[in-house]
Amino acid sequence: MIKETTNIEELKTADPNGPVISIKGLYKSFGEHNDVLKGVDLTVNKGENLVVLGKSGSGKSITIKCLVGLVRPDKGEIKVFDTSVNELDETALNAIRVRIGFLFQNSALYDSMSVRENLAFPLQRHLKKLTADEVEADIMEALESVGLAEAIDKMPSELSGGMRKRIGLARTLILKPEIILYDEPTTGLDTITSREISELILAIQKKNKTTSVIITHDMACARLTGDRLVILKDGVIDAEGSYAELEKSDDAWVRSFFI
Repeated sequence: MIKETTNIEELKTADPNGPVISIKGLYKSFGEHNDVLKGVDLTVNKGENLVVLGKSGSGKSITIKCLVGLVRPDKGEIKVFDTSVNELDETALNAIRVRIGFLFQNSALYDSMSVRENLAFPLQRHLKKLTADEVEADIMEALESVGLAEAIDKMPSELSGGMRKRIGLARTLILKPEIILYDEPTTGLDTITSREISELILAIQKKNKTTSVIITHDMACARLTGDRLVILKDGVIDAEGSYAELEKSDDAWVRSFFI
């Protein structure tokens, strides 16, 4: 049953020391013979960088889409900020989503907008009371945090892949989210740029005390950014631990990710 609109004040974490994200018994199927998630149990603690690994089609992206209500699970409980996401209507979900940043694989920039306009868009949509000077100040702060203040008047087509990723991250940061969901943040980037993005994820965690879920196939990114790693297999969490612990696992399948 979907609850009526929840007051945003009710969405504050009840226990500041408890998990920011809690998933229990999450199931999701697409069609009769396409069971993607088969009972995922997962918690993410405040200020933690959690890396999620798994083969293609293992349900990594579906899991984080369920987190923000973009996909409704068939069964299970999802709590974000100690609030049950499953039971929220669209208005209350949007109040949750404002506190969660999402960096997509392709950075999801609007090609017809300049960098300035891309970053202004979420501010104008969600924080309508800001003055033009306040919007400009927030844009510059976000761009400076990713080292690209000079790109403010460029169009996305003028940016390299790494720059587009940074601008996408700046747009994610501009609403000062408490949680950031990274979907393959280094895909398509060269080794040096991938490391720069990984280091930026760490810097953002340290500066803003953000909680992050990082989906990646890039083991260098996983090693550098992950406080804890989990591996999805056959619709459930099959392994969990630090990079060093999982790299030395007795399970050959788990070790195969680290070769």
